[in-house]
Amino acid sequence: MVDDLARDGGSVEGGTVGGTAASGGAYGGSIVELMTIDVARDPKPTYQALRDAGRARRTVGMFGSAVIASGRQAVDEIFRYPEVYSSAAHAGRLGNVRPLIPIEYDPPEQRKYRKLINPIFTPQAIERWEEPVRKLVHDLIDGFAGAEEIDFSRQFSIPLPSQIFLTLLGLPLDDLPTFLRLKDGIVRPSVLLDLPVNHPDVAALKTRTAQEIYAYYDKVLDEREREPRDDLLSHLLSTEVDGETLTREELLDICFLFLTAGLDTVSASLDTFMAYLAENPERRAEVVADPGNIDNVVEELLRWESPVMLVSRVAMADTDLVGCPVHRGDEIYVYIGSANLDEEELADAGEVRFDRTANRHIAFGGGVHRCLGSHLARMELRVALREWHARIPHYRIRPGTRLDFTPGVRSIGSFPMLLGKGDD
Repeated sequence: MVDDLARDGGSVEGGTVGGTAASGGAYGGSIVELMTIDVARDPKPTYQALRDAGRARRTVGMFGSAVIASGRQAVDEIFRYPEVYSSAAHAGRLGNVRPLIPIEYDPPEQRKYRKLINPIFTPQAIERWEEPVRKLVHDLIDGFAGAEEIDFSRQFSIPLPSQIFLTLLGLPLDDLPTFLRLKDGIVRPSVLLDLPVNHPDVAALKTRTAQEIYAYYDKVLDEREREPRDDLLSHLLSTEVDGETLTREELLDICFLFLTAGLDTVSASLDTFMAYLAENPERRAEVVADPGNIDNVVEELLRWESPVMLVSRVAMADTDLVGCPVHRGDEIYVYIGSANLDEEELADAGEVRFDRTANRHIAFGGGVHRCLGSHLARMELRVALREWHARIPHYRIRPGTRLDFTPGVRSIGSFPMLLGKGDD
């Protein structure tokens, strides 16, 4: 689950990080200077600079005074106390007219919705979808079988999670172009418009897109009420919270979140994983040689790449965060990616180890707002990596290509990939 700052990670003004952080020096700039394509391409030097400057420190935020949390202890504390570091305070920043359920609610209201939705996404519930996901993976690969070059993002990592989502909801795969357009209008409007994230036209596009999302789901829910099916939407229509079925507005707010929260993050995970493996053929060979270790590979690459760089909160009270003063109303930028590499938490955090079995990464967040779809995402990534490498063991980034990662959620718009043994 990703909140609005991470989701809307388009181009922003500001180049280097205080002039030095992007190359590993001391950080001294604002949050805007961190939300750049250059930082997203290789964020690890910036993460190190943030931790070196203080694992929690004050800065200039997008909306006023702010605190950056880059160390694992600080990030864990933020996730542990939602009454102090609120997710609900961000409600409405995606163009939605009501808080999204459950991420834009804090306890105690949030708990009743999690109690409702959690059973849908347990490991046991997810098992039934593994074979349909495997089929979707092979269908996509069949579509470019025999090709020497593909665009991995456009032909695989972008359509796959959206097709899975459509299948879960019982929606036609023909709606894929519509879903991708709606997703991008909310998740990356600044990229579509090539404008800073705080430009008025960006907010206007999100508002228009949000209204389209409400209208789309309203029509589909009408259809499911008339003719229930064996799908997620029909299940939600019949589920009760505190003895009552969900209202239409509650259903729409859950569906809105499903669309915006899970699609781009899985795409970004696939993009970052495959970019790493393409650039490190010896590690890719390990994946090919031992498909039974794919669970550990997925967990380690989630930690190492942290496709979601950060999430944000709002301080609800004056407090202290590992020695850094926090004031009521401060924006709190929670750098998950940096915390996952904190050597104070994990001595060998700077090494990629596919034999790491006790992996306490927080790529899916933590606390009450931990990603409710994490088991589904893990299954998608596990199946995609296993089936891909069984059929395509050799691939590489097209020579001369510079991959551009979106800040916030590190997806790649275009990923030229050569298939076949080549020089690796």
